[in-house]
Amino acid sequence: MSQAEAPTATGTDPVSHEQDAYRKQLSADLEEFLGQQRKVLEDVSEESVPLLGAVHSLAKGGKRMRALLNYWGWRGAGGEPLGAPAVRSGVALELFQSAALIHDDIIDRSDTRRGAPSVHRHFANRHAEAQWFLDASHFGSSAAILAGDLCLVLSEEAFTSVGERSGYATRARALFNRMRTEVMAGQYLDILEEVVGPGHEPERAVVRARNILRYKSAKYSIEHPLAIGGALAGASDELLAAYSAFSLPLGEAFQLRDDVLGVFGDPAVTGKPAGDDLREGKRTVLIAYALSGGSDAAKREITAGLGRPDLDDDAVASLRQVIEDSGALATTEALIAEHTEQAFSTLAEMAVDEQTRSALESLAHAAVTRTA
Repeated sequence: MSQAEAPTATGTDPVSHEQDAYRKQLSADLEEFLGQQRKVLEDVSEESVPLLGAVHSLAKGGKRMRALLNYWGWRGAGGEPLGAPAVRSGVALELFQSAALIHDDIIDRSDTRRGAPSVHRHFANRHAEAQWFLDASHFGSSAAILAGDLCLVLSEEAFTSVGERSGYATRARALFNRMRTEVMAGQYLDILEEVVGPGHEPERAVVRARNILRYKSAKYSIEHPLAIGGALAGASDELLAAYSAFSLPLGEAFQLRDDVLGVFGDPAVTGKPAGDDLREGKRTVLIAYALSGGSDAAKREITAGLGRPDLDDDAVASLRQVIEDSGALATTEALIAEHTEQAFSTLAEMAVDEQTRSALESLAHAAVTRTA
């Protein structure tokens, strides 16, 4: 799952001004909400508070891309500026995103997140510094699993607190529930793909990788946040269909860009070690194209290197070259361009006000052209 977010708008135009105001209100609401949860944990034990501290540290970071999409989905459907349902549902989405990141880093054995220790590494370091008993790594993973679960619990509580608009049998609730289930299924398919190996139905590798991309990331990163905001504001079926036609290809382009950065990104910009996706053995669309289009020698080198945590910089550079020579990078970039064009064409015809259209255009551009 992606660590990258949309850039902060700093201009004085109406879109930037409204987005800045929304971010400020979202952050204030998040702080208030987590402050209330801190009191609950303090009633249990002061020793449990670090769980919430880890959640807080992660949730307060990022540029709020999912929350902003949720907000403009709300506004495009006629919701009032800075409406409370859009703010609180944004908090719920940010907490769900934090849960996904915490668990994803455990699964991927990733030690960094946004240039800092990942949550499981943070707790493992805490164990080591305190010189506690038993295994630091196991404690770190166990504590992080619980922190991620706490995030999921708090995300549900936040979304429920939106009120009648997010209640049982509402469209917004159905979308929120479906989003969470799809992410879990997509994540499982992702780890399954890693363990079955490159010899498993190689002719369908690209199809499987694109399906994982769609359900593990694209829908929850882009499509569902936009639709949830629209549903909360009472969007018509036609508008929600237009939202989907715009946001699903955009979400796939967003994740494809993330996959490219996971192999070819600059660590100084991404905040993660060079070639981390290669060491983690991620079988992305990029890798699927390399395995299906590369020479036999290329396939052997990719298969031998992928998933090796001890890959040094030279080995990463060699694998990068093999992937590029296979045509996989060019094919993936072409797919990003195709999805991006589809998204922008749909946006141009979408029945929303010009401010919403401008905001979505800016977010879409940032999602597919980012370098981190």
